[in-house]
Parts: sequence; structure tokens; C-alpha cells
Amino acid sequence: MRQVIFPARETAALLERPSPAEAHGPIKPDDVRGRTLVSLVSPGTELNWGYLGNNFPAETGYACVFEITETGPAVTDLKPGALVFASGPHAELQQARHDQVTPLPAGLAPEIAVFARLMGVSMSTLNTAAAHAPSRVLVTGLGPVGNLAAQVFARCGYQVTCVDPVEPRRRAALAAGLRDVRANFTDGDSLEGQFALHLECSGHEQAVLDGCKCVCKRGEVVLIGVPWRRRTELSAFDLLHAVFHRYAVVRSGWEWEVPGQPRDFSFNSLAANYAAALDWLHEGSVRVAGLAESFSPAEAQTVYAGLLSQSLPTPGALFDWRKLPAPAAA
Repeated sequence: MRQVIFPARETAALLERPSPAEAHGPIKPDDVRGRTLVSLVSPGTELNWGYLGNNFPAETGYACVFEITETGPAVTDLKPGALVFASGPHAELQQARHDQVTPLPAGLAPEIAVFARLMGVSMSTLNTAAAHAPSRVLVTGLGPVGNLAAQVFARCGYQVTCVDPVEPRRRAALAAGLRDVRANFTDGDSLEGQFALHLECSGHEQAVLDGCKCVCKRGEVVLIGVPWRRRTELSAFDLLHAVFHRYAVVRSGWEWEVPGQPRDFSFNSLAANYAAALDWLHEGSVRVAGLAESFSPAEAQTVYAGLLSQSLPTPGALFDWRKLPAPAAA
């Protein structure tokens, strides 16, 4: 099968790799296999950990929609022909346990459904945050993850304010229905001490410091965006001073704090979040227009180089595997 691989630094290519059948043999009883329709590129993790990483060759991708072509004998709830969402790689064939895939609502386009993966990043914070709706929430950074985080919290009844200096990102947020979208922290009325929760999605240390000043006493600052590199000369003192005097709670936005599957004594799971995300995408209460351009997997190098240089027309990208000739067998 064909798969997008990073064979070397700043190099992405569509290469031949062993198919699930070649790699694993006969299908396992609880597994499903199928043909990929679309897969979504993460402009943060895939660029910084993979495309600009240090270990090669490296596989890529963690979100896809595929059509089931084969099921294991123990799978009774899914049939060939079903479309499912999964955290799979950029490869034309997929294999996963049946409890690790989520069926798409009827009529939901695969190129929209695949965004459930990025919605899930901030939905873990929604599960674990101390603040409840209709509290005020600040979102900094309106890339795909931040844009969807703002929409998710607005969908759940929070009062959301967004800050991003990049004008096209602000336009996309406004087009998605978000109302309070600003270029900086001094744009409009004062934000200091106004928020119960800050979702920091940019990975920029200045945004963390600004957020600590904007939360109310005992407010939370959740680091969803990864600080991949140093961007300022801020000292730790500035941050610690703001944390101490705001009594702020600063914590990681690690999405895997929420269990993958439902279990006793836990009220949320990643699986439940993905199912809800798909429903919200289906009903149109979360919108993805303008977040990602569609490309053939054969254009992988163009995609990753364009995301790195920010020269693509959108902040994200997805691979449409339907633009390639179909494989002979799944």
C-alpha cells in the first residue's frame, strides 16, 4: 500500500509500505480493515515532531476516515461499507480494533468528519475544567485546534473571547460564528481578571503570561498548544509573579488525561468525545470551512513545506485518498 512517510528531515513522500494484511496476516477477531477516504494533517505535531524531527524514517498522521471492507469474526456492530472515524496514519489502508473507530452519522462528509480528532484535543479540557458554562473563556491562537476549541466551548454555552494577531485566522473564526474575536489583548475593553478559564492554543509564552493576567482569582490556564521553541526573552519571574498574584492554576492540556474508552468511576472518554464531535459537525453547530485545503497524498512534500512556510491558503491541510487510483484489494 502507499503511505506518506518522512524519509528525512524536511522531506515527505508517498512510498510503498506493507499493507495491514502483509504486516499482520489474517484479520484479528476484534479488528476492522478498510480503505482510507481522507486523513487530516496536524500542522503542529506533524511539522515539529515529524517533518522537522530527528528520527527517520517516520510515519505520519493520526486522524482519518475510512470505509470498512473487512471485519473480524467477533465484530457484530460494524459491516463492510460503513464509514468510520479513527486515529489512523496517512496510509491508503487502515486496520483498527472495532472499539477504536467511531461510525459517521449518515450524510456527514468524510472531509468534515475527520476534524473530530482536532476537536477532541480541547474536549478533554472541557471534561476536566473547573469552570462551567456560562463562564467566560479566553482562547489564544486560532489555528485549527484553537478555532475548534473556541467553537466547542461556545457550543457548550461558555462566553468565548478569542485573540490572534493573524488576520486570516480571525476572519475564519468570525465566519465560524464566533463573536468576540480580537487582534490583541488591548483591542476593545480590558480583559484583565475577566476569565474563569484560558485555553492557550498558540504555544507562545507571551500568551501564557497574558492569560495569567486575564484570569480571575483561582482561574485556570490550560496549555493546549505545544511550546515547540522559545519565542521571547520573558523571564520566569514575570510568569511566576502573575501566577502568584492571580492565584492561577496553570496546567497541561494533555488530552490523554481522559480515558480512551468509557469505564467505571469516570464520566467522560475520548471515544465519547469523538462521537459527540461527529454529531456537532453533522448538525453544523461546529464549522470547519476555511480550516484546511484538500490535497492528493502525492502532494505531501508541497503540503508540509507549505505549512512550514505558511504559504498554503489555509492553516491546515488534509489528504484526499480518493484522488489516487484505488488499491487492488484491502
